[in-house]
Amino acid sequence: MRVDIWSDVVCPFCYIGKKRLENVAKEAGIELEVIWHSFELDPDAPAKHDTSNTERLAKKYGRTIEQTQEMERNIAAAALSEGIQFNWEKANSGNTFNAHRIIHLAQSKGLGTEAEEAFFHAYMTEGLAIGERETVEEIASRIGLDNAEVEYVLDSEEFADFVRHDEKLAHEQLNVTGVPFFVFDQRLALSGAQPREVFLQALQQAISTQAQGEIEQENGAVCNDESCEVPNK
Repeated sequence: MRVDIWSDVVCPFCYIGKKRLENVAKEAGIELEVIWHSFELDPDAPAKHDTSNTERLAKKYGRTIEQTQEMERNIAAAALSEGIQFNWEKANSGNTFNAHRIIHLAQSKGLGTEAEEAFFHAYMTEGLAIGERETVEEIASRIGLDNAEVEYVLDSEEFADFVRHDEKLAHEQLNVTGVPFFVFDQRLALSGAQPREVFLQALQQAISTQAQGEIEQENGAVCNDESCEVPNK
């Protein structure tokens, strides 16, 4: 089944949603063809921030440091339930434009999901400086991308139009305000890192010839300009 996913590599719920969808599909015996799409949560971010991630998020969301730390601990607990070690204390955010371009390069070679996984893990588990060129090059090498080709992309505007097209489509046609955002079989939309049962329902409904454009969904966990936290039930 084709699943289009809009995400950003510094969005913990995008990683959680990826793992959750993969686990549900595996348990249901459904093979996925995932098409990854770019969505920058902070297009104007520098390559590297001069404050900690906690301080940056506190300022961005108008929270205290203590409130932000609690938010990050809650996200880490949700991540751990899907087998993800989110080491939020050493998260090293930055501009993700180059990461998205390399993901598009990888996707052109059938390695899109491997690239997403590698960038997610590098940022959330390893705490690598995701916006720095050296980090992007290192992650690209891990999944077997040709170094000369990666250098060419980073030295040029290659795949920049892919990133901008994805974001234009998200904003202007799909009305995406936060990620992750999923479209199943190009017919059924789902927003947020939904519970497993909602993902299963979406997969089953997409398989059905009766699939519609909406599905009953909970207040899914998303990252956007206003927040990035586990929603209250």
